[in-house]
Amino acid sequence: MKQNVPIKILREGATLPTYGTEFSAGADLYACLDAPVKIDAGKTFLVPTGLALAIPEGFAGLIYARSGLATKRGLAPANKVGVIDSDYRGELFVSLHNHSDVSQEIAPGERIAQMIITPYIAAEFTVTEELSETVRGAGGFGSTGK
Repeated sequence: MKQNVPIKILREGATLPTYGTEFSAGADLYACLDAPVKIDAGKTFLVPTGLALAIPEGFAGLIYARSGLATKRGLAPANKVGVIDSDYRGELFVSLHNHSDVSQEIAPGERIAQMIITPYIAAEFTVTEELSETVRGAGGFGSTGK
């Protein structure tokens, strides 16, 4: 199944998202930079993509780390998973954090993250006096591993 997502190029040198293989879930996002950028250890940099999207209502864009970039170089989205709402029309940036202990360089046109377009369900929250009982109940963090 494919979903049409209109995309606008905002900056010269921007690269459209691409899928690495026929069955890739995430589309690669690319750095739209005029020159390489250094991200010091433990620091975060907002990497522009030069793109804006019109994600359809009922869908969201989820921004995840590229596994190779995160594993080999320690670079991953600072917020772990970025969320692009369907009503956002501004430039797409990736808040890239350097989790390593050495500076890392991002080159213009480098693949920096991956985006998955996915449907979501908006909840309607209703106040109640009681919740249904479950085996787990109020067991919190780590309670299912006992």
